[in-house]
Amino acid sequence: MRFPEFSGEWIHCALGDISEVTKLAGFEFTQYVTYEDSGSIIALRGLNCKNGRLDLSDVKYIDNSNLSKLTRSKLYIGDILFTYVGTVGEVAIIEENDRYYLAPNVSRIRLNNGYNPYFVKQLLHTNRFYNKIILPLIATSSQPALSMENVRKFALQIPSISEQHKISSFLTLLDKRIATQIKIIEKLESLIKGLCQKLTQQGNPNTALNEALVCCSSTLQESSVQEAGDYPVYGATGVCGYTDAPEVDGDSILIIKDGASVGVTSYASGKYSAIGTLNRLVAKRGYSLRYLYYCLKVFNFAPYRTGLAIPHIYFRDYGKAKVWCPPIEEQKRITDSLLSVDREIAIEKSLLEQLYSQKRFLLQAMFI
Repeated sequence: MRFPEFSGEWIHCALGDISEVTKLAGFEFTQYVTYEDSGSIIALRGLNCKNGRLDLSDVKYIDNSNLSKLTRSKLYIGDILFTYVGTVGEVAIIEENDRYYLAPNVSRIRLNNGYNPYFVKQLLHTNRFYNKIILPLIATSSQPALSMENVRKFALQIPSISEQHKISSFLTLLDKRIATQIKIIEKLESLIKGLCQKLTQQGNPNTALNEALVCCSSTLQESSVQEAGDYPVYGATGVCGYTDAPEVDGDSILIIKDGASVGVTSYASGKYSAIGTLNRLVAKRGYSLRYLYYCLKVFNFAPYRTGLAIPHIYFRDYGKAKVWCPPIEEQKRITDSLLSVDREIAIEKSLLEQLYSQKRFLLQAMFI
């Protein structure tokens, strides 16, 4: 698929042939300050790259007294940020020349003249890049860290600069629509969190979680699930694969019990399986599972975390904590109030997935 006004072959090259791909030591984390003043500069970390854009909702500042030592870390308009540890493959583009400097755990791609950073960014979102560079790493490491050399060797096909501009302008419009959809979902999720806090914490805690819930575990590993099947398998990031033999038929609360997202809670229904990094909770008689799910959405798991490198939570610990459980009729009334917002979130997420699917189709049609 191609715009009709263009013709001719695309140039074959490697990413390293058209750019400088580098990660820098930058500065130590001890140099961060928690406030902004006239002498501070912004350090952009991996978590500032989110959903294909620069997220400045949580930035760190460093003192500029040693600025002369950070000249190689300075970021300029058109630089592409690329996360190479943790959640690898997140990208963002510097769109304004401000006080931005490169922090550890994020690499920089600085293109040569004649190349459009928005076009190259789209190439880093293709299935081919994911399957060739990221997927093998995730499959072999619990704490993936990309090799810059592998990123430099990634093979590209590049059209003329005018065609790069045309393609990137078109896809950027879709990216903006996706960003708007993400903001809609974020606002709804903020709303339901506030409602959960208000409605499930009206009274004093009177029921231990282990009095109302039963914890079930699984030995299923993500590496053993199928790419296709009749029933979903849930992992830390949602559906991580499929199976033809589901372990569960019914509703459950799923809680991540290991890793950086420990304590994140979701609700599952129907026939499915869950991998071993999740706790699966079901309600005892006399309690609404949905109501307890809303309680746990705003539950503070921090006091029950153990482990430094990889945090864990155990039901034997947080199950002793108490929440407010009114009579079952009141639990159902509160649940009905929150379900309407939850359903709206599900609709908006479905629309977001349609946009992602549309973009995946376009990327595949344009770049393969």
